[in-house]
Amino acid sequence: MTRVAMLAPMQHELRPLVRRLSLTPDGDAHRGRAGDVEVVAVLTNIGMDAAADATTEVLHLGVDHVMVVGIAGGVDPGIEIGALIVPESVIDRSTGDVFAPHHLGGIQPRGTLSCGDDLIVDPDILAEMSATGVVALDMETAAVAAVCERNGRPWSVYRSISDHAGGGLIDDELFAMTRPDGSADPDALARYLAADPRRGEVLDRLARDMTVATEAAAEAAILACASL
Repeated sequence: MTRVAMLAPMQHELRPLVRRLSLTPDGDAHRGRAGDVEVVAVLTNIGMDAAADATTEVLHLGVDHVMVVGIAGGVDPGIEIGALIVPESVIDRSTGDVFAPHHLGGIQPRGTLSCGDDLIVDPDILAEMSATGVVALDMETAAVAAVCERNGRPWSVYRSISDHAGGGLIDDELFAMTRPDGSADPDALARYLAADPRRGEVLDRLARDMTVATEAAAEAAILACASL
């Protein structure tokens, strides 16, 4: 039986996989099946180092294929919330290394996914990225790709747009109060809202858009298992 690891950086991204596949907890992972494929779903936490460490650990489980599943920030404001991102290439901004995903199923890949730990909101930088073919940003995929390629393991990525980078919804202050698993620090959140109660509307919108995106990414990854 083929064994696939589905890596989700945040709890929000892991939950749809667990629910849709009725996965059961097993230590730090959740296990189950997608048709004839055995699935091991793992929370990596946010960031390149955390993603690399989680990938190294999951490869010890003897998986045949690794999938990164979750959300991304759109570079092109014309890309709709919930749009699926299956890139032609993935780049690590800190090193310039470029990786090529292993595409599954009939999804047509396009564009470049740019990865790094920095939060990019500057419109001029985003415009330059867009001009070079970057369609979305995340903070983990290139790190997963590097570990997989060093170990000769195929990998793919299924991201969906939850917000638009530089769109004003996610700022440094909001990002700073986010825990490694994507949840918010309650005390920091209370202070954030107390400073301006209107921020609650922004958080509500982010939550709705994130739900749309996480569901789309999970659905795409599960469907891709059918081609393994």
